[in-house]
Amino acid sequence: MKCPFCGALDTQVIDSRVNEEGDSIRRRRRCASCDKRFTTYETAELRMPQVVKQNGNRDEFNRAKLRTSFMRALHKRPVPTEYVDEAIERIAQKVLSLGEREVPSRQIGEMVMHELHRLDKVAYIRFASVYRSFKDVDDFRDVIRDLDK
Repeated sequence: MKCPFCGALDTQVIDSRVNEEGDSIRRRRRCASCDKRFTTYETAELRMPQVVKQNGNRDEFNRAKLRTSFMRALHKRPVPTEYVDEAIERIAQKVLSLGEREVPSRQIGEMVMHELHRLDKVAYIRFASVYRSFKDVDDFRDVIRDLDK
């Protein structure tokens, strides 16, 4: 680690402590050249994977887009916002835990469908009708029949 005072590269760690949440480390360092002390913090950097669209384009993973999808499907439905927030967090954690650099948008769409199925059946059908491009009433019947199973 480079000294912020003199720019020397020779610094040593004198003390390390994990913060209360356990997600970062505070390190006290001393410069071997100028003998000054300074503090650094170490945290894990987690990058969400790129989302690969149907047409091959790539986008950043975007929680706001997920929220918009949920809110459209849940329009005028009695589902608390906290439940939506928790569902979005579950999806983000699943995407992160895949450990992939890229995730197909189809896979995220299926995760959204799974969460909507848990939250509200009407919202699930609304989302499925757009997501799966229903062509006629029979498509709706098939999904409703699957809900009854």
